[in-house]
Amino acid sequence: MLNDRIEAKWIDAFETTFQACKLDPSQTAIILSETQSRDLNVHLAELALGRMGVPFYHIRVPTPKNDAPAILRSTGTCLALAGQDKAVEALAAADFIVDLTLEGLMHAPQTGRILKGGARIQNISNEHPDMLERAMPDEDLKQRTLDAARLCRKSQKMTVRSDAGTDLVVDMVGNNTVGIWGWTDKPGTLAHWPGGIIVSFPRAGGVNGRLVFQPGDMNLTFKKYFDDEVIFTLEGDYVTKIEGKGTDAKLMRAYLEAFGDKEAYATSHVGWGLHKAARYESLLMYDRRDINATESRAVAGNFLYSTGANEFAGRFTQGHFDLPMMGCTITVDDTVVVDQGRLTS
Repeated sequence: MLNDRIEAKWIDAFETTFQACKLDPSQTAIILSETQSRDLNVHLAELALGRMGVPFYHIRVPTPKNDAPAILRSTGTCLALAGQDKAVEALAAADFIVDLTLEGLMHAPQTGRILKGGARIQNISNEHPDMLERAMPDEDLKQRTLDAARLCRKSQKMTVRSDAGTDLVVDMVGNNTVGIWGWTDKPGTLAHWPGGIIVSFPRAGGVNGRLVFQPGDMNLTFKKYFDDEVIFTLEGDYVTKIEGKGTDAKLMRAYLEAFGDKEAYATSHVGWGLHKAARYESLLMYDRRDINATESRAVAGNFLYSTGANEFAGRFTQGHFDLPMMGCTITVDDTVVVDQGRLTS
């Protein structure tokens, strides 16, 4: 859709993000990429680090064969470091990692080991830099994200309801809640750009109820808006029934069934979007190859429900859906944080 050439404004955007991470020439950075990573973003990272005077080197691994029974796109399931023990050792010893893998290290099995070594992982989502430039993080977004994360961490319950019939209850006690605003400046932490998302990883068995997806909600694994109503029934974390007469329900049932894995039906995380500059219509404005749909996860006021891997509940699977829902009311204990799809603060 857009020319894959270097633009000075995109180098500026990468440099600004790295500066927010408190990266300086006293530290060493590693650019982690795959053979199928977006070369334009790799070059922009190199130029920004060079402009800052930060010493860096590059670990580039082959994009692995997809052994899953289904196509993996925009899933958050990263297999790039499978069997790459020496690379993991090097990453764990780094100060700063620019993560340019296709899916990002958010749910990679090796991420905990890397972070334990004190490395900071700055994932740059596999988006065209035009989108990254529009969705720059700032201090206001950071503060609102921190406030929302604090609220979730001390809460007992989250409820999600909509006029369409959504009625979900999440037990928040003991959950691991992560607020991601777009950069990381603390050792042993990971962030992704674009940010502006609250995600809570529930303990096993803590999610029950009903989700009613409406036309205009989003299926980011398929990079499309729902055309038809789809109804999820959730019991003890797991999607036990997928109802709907249209193509959306048929596709979702077929995709999850292909994995042959019960954990693909489990809840990965729940949360909501906070980024007021993230655009709801962005899925229509870019070719599919130009987006990883991270911006859509961050659209202000969406309820983000995701199936699949949840390391905090001891689950890993390649099956994954990210499903932002519009028009929901989200209540954390007695605080309404989203009122019919609009942020309350």
